[in-house]
Amino acid sequence: MSIKENLQKIKSTLPEYVTLVAVSKTKPVSDMMEAYNAGHKVFGENKVQDMVEKYEVMPKDIEWHMIGHVQRNKVKHMASFVNLIHGVDSIKLLEEINKQAMKHNRVIDCLLQIKIASEDSKFGMSFNEANELLGSRAYSECSNVNIIGVMGMATFTENKEQIKKEFQSLKNYFDQLKKEHPIFRVISMGMSGDYQLAIDCGSTMVRVGSSIFGARHYSEQ
Repeated sequence: MSIKENLQKIKSTLPEYVTLVAVSKTKPVSDMMEAYNAGHKVFGENKVQDMVEKYEVMPKDIEWHMIGHVQRNKVKHMASFVNLIHGVDSIKLLEEINKQAMKHNRVIDCLLQIKIASEDSKFGMSFNEANELLGSRAYSECSNVNIIGVMGMATFTENKEQIKKEFQSLKNYFDQLKKEHPIFRVISMGMSGDYQLAIDCGSTMVRVGSSIFGARHYSEQ
């Protein structure tokens, strides 16, 4: 199936309130333009450098999401155009995003990355750390960032029950936070293999790559 057909198939299964982020990491601009020409305008990259290069050559009405782990020294390269940063996992990173957003007279939307998986390799904050950040004076002074929700990655496992529990834990936490932070509206969870389950558990944003573009082409790096 073509990229256009893949997109149409996936979109036909998504509720209206769910945003589809086409994960275009490792994909060439030609593949992304095929998706764009099929009407899709929300793309997710996991490396700042790749996103900057693609931003420079692609149409300017695209919404760019940074979905990977962000190093503080790279924030300045994307601060002028990035729409949503999914992986905020420390106050230091948030302060850097705020500082760079200020230079461009922008307010950048961010999600707190919460560690819901059992694997050590996954980045993210604990629920307690996220609570501390949201209640901190440092965050209250960051006027050029908006935290609008949470992001989480489930354990890489075939055990659907475990994945479901992890997704539900993120949804429960989001519900708690939304009571104190009405601006919260995004739960970014679910990828190609588990996005349907994530939506069943309350996800409002799914990050789908291989189901749209096919297997990753690391040789292009």
